[in-house]
This record gives sequence, structure tokens and C-alpha cells, in this order.
Amino acid sequence: MRPLIVLAALAWSPGLAAAPPLCTLAAPGAIPVADSHAEATTSAQPTEPARSSAAPGRLPEALASMPFVQHVASAGAVVTDLGEAHGMRAIAARSGDQFMLFQVTPDGQAGVSGTPVELTPGQLETVASGNITGLDVRHGLSGFFVRSGAQFQVFYATPDNERLIPGVMWDAAGKDLTRQQIAHIPGAIPTVVVGDAEPGQSGSSAVDGAALPLVQKASFGTIGQASAPRLFMLIDPQCIYSVRALQMLQPYVASGRLQVLVIPLSVLDHEDQGQSTRSALALLSKPADQLVSAWQAENIKDPSGPEAASRLHANMAIAQAIGLKGTPTFIWRKPDGTEGRIDGIPMSMDALVSSVGS
Repeated sequence: MRPLIVLAALAWSPGLAAAPPLCTLAAPGAIPVADSHAEATTSAQPTEPARSSAAPGRLPEALASMPFVQHVASAGAVVTDLGEAHGMRAIAARSGDQFMLFQVTPDGQAGVSGTPVELTPGQLETVASGNITGLDVRHGLSGFFVRSGAQFQVFYATPDNERLIPGVMWDAAGKDLTRQQIAHIPGAIPTVVVGDAEPGQSGSSAVDGAALPLVQKASFGTIGQASAPRLFMLIDPQCIYSVRALQMLQPYVASGRLQVLVIPLSVLDHEDQGQSTRSALALLSKPADQLVSAWQAENIKDPSGPEAASRLHANMAIAQAIGLKGTPTFIWRKPDGTEGRIDGIPMSMDALVSSVGS
């Protein structure tokens, strides 16, 4: 089965035993590394080629004392110990038919999502000289922000400096440490100007502010009575959790309790060879009142219209500006005027609908 959803959704909501299901984004602007370096050094074999697994919530003995692994297991994942190499412990976390690989930091307090590549920091400096920004050391690992044209990738050096791991670092509370490390680098965390802006005006970012003013300017389709309370829903047409969430909302729409505004994005191109973009473009070529029904009917293979690409580009810029973690993401106005947001399928759809104001 094609793995549409990566397992990062399991663990990355601080304070929750299990995060709501959502389709997560790939590492931002990832640079392909398979053939981008000089001749590799000889591979080091794991010192402990263990392959022990434990049931959800339980851990192999060698991992039981590591807070990061405890956090992953507490989300319901089956954790497999893949042994130690280059000073780090490798684990696999699996839920159903989705899985993800992590390299656990020496202190056990964090993990990098990814696998080491046969590239040393010295080789990286040779092939990317002038395009590297060093990051502060976190949990014993040196980080490198590397640009390649408009793309970028963050690498972490293993403790022995013999390998690099392209990926994102998370701590045992589910916090994205990589985002913190690169926040000061211009262009690393995009901002976006939505609508008319004065010359010289900087872009708007809703990462630490209100998202509603931005999503209201997105291109979207609608379903439900125009007089009903409005719920914005950011989706990837290929995301099974997005599909499921709309199905769960359908009874509320049919009863007149809710109008859903569906904002198509392309999040899963890294998993489906670009089908997410093609599907989003097909939907954004439809009139607003036909977009959702086309998605429900899986009518997502039609050629895209002339405005679709610019609409998708604007939607993706808005998604970046609000700090999108994955799809579906829900944003709404509460009855008291404050803003509500849920990343992933909520634990109670009825509670969500009840909190949506006019």
C-alpha cells in the first residue's frame, strides 16, 4: 500500500497522548542528496543490530529510559529498536501501515526524522561551499542549513562526524526544534503578502497571530447553506484524513448547522509523485460551488484551467504563513469572537461544530 501519511502525526502535539490524525508535510524545500556528494566513505555497521519491537505504549528494554522514544510510544506507535550506529540509536515507529524512522540523540531527549546519508560534514562543505549556515548545537548535534537555489535542507551531523542526517529535529515534548533553529534565517520561514499591500510593506505571518484574515483570502470551494456558521478546512485532495474529515462533517452540513469552505493545497507530492498538485489544480479550476462536489466525486483528473496555478500558489503561501503542519487543518471564528484552530481530525467532531460561531 502506498504510504500517503507519514507517522509524524503520531507524536507532535505537546500535552496530548496522541495527536489528531493529519497528513504531514515533507521537510521544507528538501534538497535531493542521493547523488550530490563525493565518493562515500566506508559504511559503519551498527554496533547493536537489534530488531526488537514492543506493542503500542510499551518499549524495548534498551529504549525504555529515553524520553523521546517514550513520547512516540505514548502516542500508540509500535516502536522497533534498529540498533546503534555513529553514536545514535535508530528506531522505527509504526502505526497501521504507516511508519517513520528516527535517529535518537545521545541524551535520549530528541530525535531527528530521517536516516543518515553517506556524506560527512567535510564533504558537505566541499559540495555546498558558500551556501551553508551553521546552526546552534541542540542535544549534542551540530546543524547545518544548506541552500541550493530556491530550495533548502537542514542536516544534522552524527556525534562521530561521519554521517549527516537530512531531517527535522523534535524534542520529547513534540516541539519542532528545527523550526526554532532556522527562524532567524531570512526566507527560511516564509511570510506572505495577501491582498493589496503598500510598496515596501513586509509580508504577513499568522504563525504567532490570527490565521482567519489570511484563509479568508484563499481560493476555496463551499458546501452548505451560506447562512450557516463557516468552518475553513485546508485539505490535500489525496490526503485520506482530509477525505475522512469531510465525510464526518457531511451530516452537519446536510442539517444546515455548518458551511464548510474547502481550501485545496498540495502537501503530499513527496509521497504521490506530484498527484497532489495535479488534483489541487483540477479542483481550483472548478467554480467555487462545484469544487467540493468534484472532490467528493473524485473528479480530480481534469486538465487545470488558466487561473489554477496562481490560485494554488497563493493558497500554499497562505498555508506557509499560518504555519500549516498538515491536512486537514480547521480554522473558525468562535461565538465569543476568538479564533479556533485544530490541526488534524478532532477527537470530537460534534464539539468542533458546536464551537463554530457565525
